[in-house]
Amino acid sequence: MQAAQAGQADVAVMLGLAYSCRSLQDWAGMGASVDRVLALDPRNLRALIMKGDSLERGGDTRAASAYYRAALRSAPPPDKLPPDLLQELRRVQQANEQFAKRYEDHMRAWLNGRGYDESQSNTRFGQALDILLGRKRVYLQEPRYFYFPQLPQMQFYDRADFPWLDAVEAATDDIRAELQGVLQDDAAFTPYVKGDPNRPYSEQMGMTNNPAWTAFYLWQNGELNEANAARCPKTLAALANAPLARIPGRTPSVLFSQLKPGAHIPPHNGLINTRLIVHLPLIVPGKCRLRVGNEVREWREGRAWVFDDSIEHEAWNDSDLTRVILLFDIARPELTADENRWVATLFEGIDDFTGQKPEWDI
Repeated sequence: MQAAQAGQADVAVMLGLAYSCRSLQDWAGMGASVDRVLALDPRNLRALIMKGDSLERGGDTRAASAYYRAALRSAPPPDKLPPDLLQELRRVQQANEQFAKRYEDHMRAWLNGRGYDESQSNTRFGQALDILLGRKRVYLQEPRYFYFPQLPQMQFYDRADFPWLDAVEAATDDIRAELQGVLQDDAAFTPYVKGDPNRPYSEQMGMTNNPAWTAFYLWQNGELNEANAARCPKTLAALANAPLARIPGRTPSVLFSQLKPGAHIPPHNGLINTRLIVHLPLIVPGKCRLRVGNEVREWREGRAWVFDDSIEHEAWNDSDLTRVILLFDIARPELTADENRWVATLFEGIDDFTGQKPEWDI
C-alpha cells in the first residue's frame, strides 16, 4: 500500500517536472521526466502526450505518432476528461491525422513515381496499401455456426473465375420478368429473417421479422419450394450449371431478396464459411450498395458478383424505390468433393443428435 502511494507521488512529481520543462521549452528534460512517469504508469495520458511532443520536437514524427495513438486508445470518454486534457487530445488527434496524410502522400508519390497505377486500387496490392495506410481495416471469416479452416480470406471473388455466371447474367431479362409476376402478389414475400417459436427470441440487430427486408424462396434450406419454383421456371433453368451448395436441410437456398426504400441491413456474418453467396441484381434504382469487409460496391442490374458472407457485411437502399436481387449460395471452389461430402455428413450427424429440423438461415 505504501509502495503504491509512493509510486503515485513519484508520478505526480515527475509530471510536474515535465510540465515545468515544457514551459521552459526544455524538450529533452520533458522527455526524460515523462520516461520516468511511463515506467511507473505506462498508460498515463498526459505522459503519453508529452512523450509524443518531445519526439516530434526531435524530428521523429513516426515515433511521436505512435505515442499519440497510444494516448487516443487509452483515453476515457470525452465527458470523463478535464477540459484541458480533452483539448490536448483533440490537438493530438489533429497532429496524428497530419502525420498520416504526410505518410500517405509520400508513399503514393513513391509508388506512382515507379509506375504504380492508382486506378488498380481494387487489386490485392491496392488493398494491402490501403490497409497499411489505415484507410481500410482487416476483416476475416467469422461464421456464426461452423468454421472450416485454411480457406482463403477473400471478400469479393474475381468474376472471371466463374464462367458459368455468363448464362445467369444472359437470362437477366427472363428472370426479371418472372420476378415482376411474383411482385404482383403482395403476400409472396415474407421477412428474410423469421423468429423461431421454439428458440429464444433473437433480435439480430433489427433483422428478425423486419418487413423492410423480405424474400421469395425457390429453394430454401436444401429443399425445392415446388409452388414457388413453378412460377419461375426460367430462373431455375438459368442456374442449371451453377455449382449450388449441397448440405441436406441447409443448402442450397435460391431466392429473390427485396430491400425496401431507406432500409439498412446492419453488419452481420453468415452461418458457415463453406459456401459463397451470389447476387444477380434485377431491380436497382440506384443508391443501393453492399459492404463486404472493407470493400463497398454498388449493385448494377444484370451484373453478378460472388462474395464470402462469413466476412462481416451490410447493405443499404438509400433510394426511394425497392431493390430486388436474385440470391443463391454455391459451393466454395477451394473445397474438394471429399471435403464437401464430409461437411454434409457432419451436419447430418448434428441433426441426428438433435432429432430436430435445424435452425437455419441463408
